[in-house]
Amino acid sequence: MPTSKIPTTGNRITLASSIKDFLFKHPTFRLGGDEDFHQERRHHLEVFGFHNLPKSGIHPIGEVEFTAIRGPYGTIPVRVLYPKSGEERRKKGEGALMYFHGGGYTVGSVDEFENGLRLVAEESVYAIDYRLAPEFKFPVQLDEYSCLIDWLQSEGGRSRGVHPSRVCGGGDFVGGNMTAATCLRRRDNGEKPLVAQILLYPEARLPFDIPAASENNSGLYLECNGIFSFADHYLPRGTPPGYNGFDPLRDVGVEYAHKLEEAGVKVRWHHYETLTHGWLQMTAWSEGAVHATKDVAHELKSLTYE
Repeated sequence: MPTSKIPTTGNRITLASSIKDFLFKHPTFRLGGDEDFHQERRHHLEVFGFHNLPKSGIHPIGEVEFTAIRGPYGTIPVRVLYPKSGEERRKKGEGALMYFHGGGYTVGSVDEFENGLRLVAEESVYAIDYRLAPEFKFPVQLDEYSCLIDWLQSEGGRSRGVHPSRVCGGGDFVGGNMTAATCLRRRDNGEKPLVAQILLYPEARLPFDIPAASENNSGLYLECNGIFSFADHYLPRGTPPGYNGFDPLRDVGVEYAHKLEEAGVKVRWHHYETLTHGWLQMTAWSEGAVHATKDVAHELKSLTYE
């Protein structure tokens, strides 16, 4: 195997000024650590909710469809973002991205991620409001993910012009964790695979005995104590603990990319050394986040037609 182009750890330089300004204007805003996760959910919706964003920062999209499917634990809401509208979006053989948002298993909704995902949608994006912990613990979310993939690779996708062999899975933070876990689960169960997985600053493992965890442990939106708190809420009792410059998850993402390469998986790795965790939700404020998100859109287009 040729020498990897992926470094052993990530790095960081100067935090993007737009991200720094955003964090300065929201000094109490962080992900994780609050005992009252209901309050944390409300706070995130107030800041990142689609209708609360500055109008100048909202990205256009061809069409948005609100639908739902029946899952193993009840109805699962699905928000579909189409790059084109009308009959243009129903052309046969299109690619698609099934997306599970971040938020530490306990926080977040599609409404908080739609703006960034609009930029990703060079192919249709199916954004999922999955069941959150601690009300619903592992493996509920993975069961829902696999059910949704089956739906998108069959009638749900066919009726919307999606080719069953051009379905990607993706997610940020814990959504990346659940994407990777679902891919492995489907492989082990002999189920139809995804064509690719797109993981943004994924929670690839615990604990974080890595440089990024100490470099970025406080004051940068996501803190390490919060990450362990999320795991406690998500995993049932007795379960063993299983890429950005300013992100405590940075180096576990790098580590996972190496493991995929070693297993013979083709890997494309991007590193944004001036961005922090959660940049997908910050495209209304940060040109750097917009640039990174457009890179994701380009990769989605490329991966679905390889």
